[in-house]
Amino acid sequence: MDMPKNLFKQNLLRVPPMVGTWIMSGGTTTAEALGCVGFDFLVIDMEHVPLDWERTYASLQAVAGTGASAVTRVPWNDAVSVKRALDIGAQTLMFPMVQNADEAKRAVAATRYPPDGIRGIAAVHRGSRYGTVPGYLKNASAEICVICQIETPAAAARIDEIAAVPGVDALFVGPGDLSGAMGHLGDIAHPNVQAALAECAAKAKKLGKPCGIVGPNPDMVGKFIAMGYSYVAVASDMGMMVSRATEFLAALRGQSAVPAKPTGPY
Repeated sequence: MDMPKNLFKQNLLRVPPMVGTWIMSGGTTTAEALGCVGFDFLVIDMEHVPLDWERTYASLQAVAGTGASAVTRVPWNDAVSVKRALDIGAQTLMFPMVQNADEAKRAVAATRYPPDGIRGIAAVHRGSRYGTVPGYLKNASAEICVICQIETPAAAARIDEIAAVPGVDALFVGPGDLSGAMGHLGDIAHPNVQAALAECAAKAKKLGKPCGIVGPNPDMVGKFIAMGYSYVAVASDMGMMVSRATEFLAALRGQSAVPAKPTGPY
């Protein structure tokens, strides 16, 4: 069997930009349904969602049957989590809270087999299509995509050094954590936060490095696209469900819907 192509990695700089959403429910049916809707990518979140490895495995299988690409956010930047994610078939990994070049190097190393990295070697797993991909050990890295999240002012100040690490394919700015670290918890619309987000996009564009972001609604995400972000996510399965349910309930009760104000990833 041929090596599965990483369409997400191929389309990082696509125009118009890829549009995705977050899977916060941990539901495989929900992930499959949103893939069928037409999102370009779906983020399977192991950082903030109580997903075990078996459910993550099933989520990757569910998304694979749709037109969407799966992005797996590992719970932390550690080699054991990365190894397991890659072995169950994840090709695009998002690393939370990368603060500097050393942490970016550690993330990349965990995705590479020796001598280029420290990924543990196994022969028969979903990543290698159960051992049916010829030359998987030598060629796996070509289809692996490493995304480093920028989530603090300190990381934003080091975008250039993080982006310069060989093997870092893209950046992703976390507006919720960045706003909190800036003293504006839950307020990504604050002018200072918006200015910082625009500056991150400008830096990444100058460096020629794809940079993504997530926002709570189409209006905000439209502003992010105008800032120059090269791929974007809007809301999440839970965010969209709760928002729509609130509207329906308010309409049936003759009230004005007051949507919740999430802090991210929405």
